[in-house]
Amino acid sequence: MARTFLYLVRHGEQDSTLGHATDGGLSERGRWQADRLGRRLKGATFATMHYSPLSRAAETAEILADYLPDVPRHACDFAMDRTPVPSAEQRSEYPERFLSWLDGIPSQERDEDAVGLRAAVEHLGTADVEDRRELVVTHNFVIGWFVRHVLDAPTWRWMSLNQENCGLTVVQWDTERAPALVAFNDTGHL
Repeated sequence: MARTFLYLVRHGEQDSTLGHATDGGLSERGRWQADRLGRRLKGATFATMHYSPLSRAAETAEILADYLPDVPRHACDFAMDRTPVPSAEQRSEYPERFLSWLDGIPSQERDEDAVGLRAAVEHLGTADVEDRRELVVTHNFVIGWFVRHVLDAPTWRWMSLNQENCGLTVVQWDTERAPALVAFNDTGHL
């Protein structure tokens, strides 16, 4: 039996003076959060660190890399910030009360029917022939989607799974069992 553990991390707190710009960097608190997480993960063995190319995630990954100098890292489109929104054909899968909010999602953030997020799960969430651990520095809705998938919850349940900045969620795939949620939104290091 081979296992894959994905350590999913939401980036540090974004600098609010930037007005929540799509590609805003970290606040001072966000850098502190990333440093605390780095201290917690120091010495852990990861095959790789994937991170969203957006500044807040890239900066978080850079801080973590100080504590994980031997872990190769790269910007990864599978970790990109996405908001899954239903197509017209899939709207009935979402509670009516959420539809107006989803309709307001800017076009550059929309992932219709979660095509991108489904591809991320398919690419990153697989067990191979050997055990491996990978670190993914990403965004709230991406982590919510992975957890929703692992729990086999209804499509819309990603919306209620909120992550703290630099919270740690661990999901596991293995070759002989269904995927499992190992830890959710662990912030003990903060």
